[in-house]
Amino acid sequence: MKQDWEIKKLIEVCEEVFAGGDVPKGNSSKMETNAFNIPIFSNGEKNKGLYGYTNVARVTKPSITISARGTIGYSEIRKEAFYPAIRLIVVIPNTDILELSFLKHVISSIDFIHSGSSIPQLTVPMIKEYPIPLPPLPEQKRIVAILDKAFASIAKAKANAEQNLKNAKELFESYLQGVFENKGEGWEEKKLGEVCHVKGGKRLPKGHKLTSEDTGLPYIRARDLKQETVLVEQTLFLKPETQNLIKNYTVKAGDVYITIVGVNIGDVGTIPAKMAGANLTENAAKIIIKNSISNIYLVKWLTSETSRRNIIRATMAAAQGKLALTRIKDLPIFYPPPEIQDEILTKINNLSLETKKLKTIYQQKIDDLEELKKSVLQKAFNGELTEKEIAL
Repeated sequence: MKQDWEIKKLIEVCEEVFAGGDVPKGNSSKMETNAFNIPIFSNGEKNKGLYGYTNVARVTKPSITISARGTIGYSEIRKEAFYPAIRLIVVIPNTDILELSFLKHVISSIDFIHSGSSIPQLTVPMIKEYPIPLPPLPEQKRIVAILDKAFASIAKAKANAEQNLKNAKELFESYLQGVFENKGEGWEEKKLGEVCHVKGGKRLPKGHKLTSEDTGLPYIRARDLKQETVLVEQTLFLKPETQNLIKNYTVKAGDVYITIVGVNIGDVGTIPAKMAGANLTENAAKIIIKNSISNIYLVKWLTSETSRRNIIRATMAAAQGKLALTRIKDLPIFYPPPEIQDEILTKINNLSLETKKLKTIYQQKIDDLEELKKSVLQKAFNGELTEKEIAL
């Protein structure tokens, strides 16, 4: 750090540091109106934390807000008058010694989550004590100018990598959809119930609970079932007396599962060998194939855009937003002879491998850019930042 820099506590370089309060009852609106035109900001990144509007301005000076809960440490510059909601911390800098944008960059460089506190929230007393590097104002402005240019370059590179990542995903999905739209000779169309058995799982008996102790009797919950993935690392288990009461609701390796309620409704995959014999939740169903259809082909069909649309329609038709077993049985399935299924799956697997490679490359680029951003910030507040940081 340069000799003419100081280290100050945040409270020493700010006019005020305080937390927001409850949204004014009767004096707010979700939409902006003539009567309510002062924004209310809360925790969260969506819409930069915009919660609604009021007619009361608690903050009128340029400031920075910091999320104390949820997305801990998320910060935004606020130059307009606003009302801060509860669990949103407001920092108003002393602009005679501290430039607003410089402080924003300093706050962005702080790792609040791993700052040594075990409490999953920030508090005003905690925030006030954070050490802040304080170079002279001209130096602050120079650093801000360099950081703004550097971050603009990083943002552009990151946007390109994210678009490439999206393109890689869409390439695979487009090919998968094309397979099922361009059906050849010998394809059949049936209802799922005609070619498969569809059976539900079973909830825990009243008064019984799962245990983290490995009893050798795993229980698969809906939260463990993702699209083509079973999260075996978070498995919970049944006690022997519980499993004896629901022993008829187990799965075998290779069975196809489908979730029937919740935010991930319609997610499908196959049961891995490690989970053979596990009991299945009532919030999912197992699909057992009874004719010449590959279980992997069935999964690919159920993840296709055509099938996803059918699943959404079947769910929306239910009063409680549940994918009932009868509706699963009525889902259509298009399938070719076994040898064509094998050809399709070989092509899909090859493309999937290439797509995964691309995803890995682009995700690594995104991660590297985030690390570069942290590195640039660290150099800035160690007094080591130069114009070269712009050339990214």
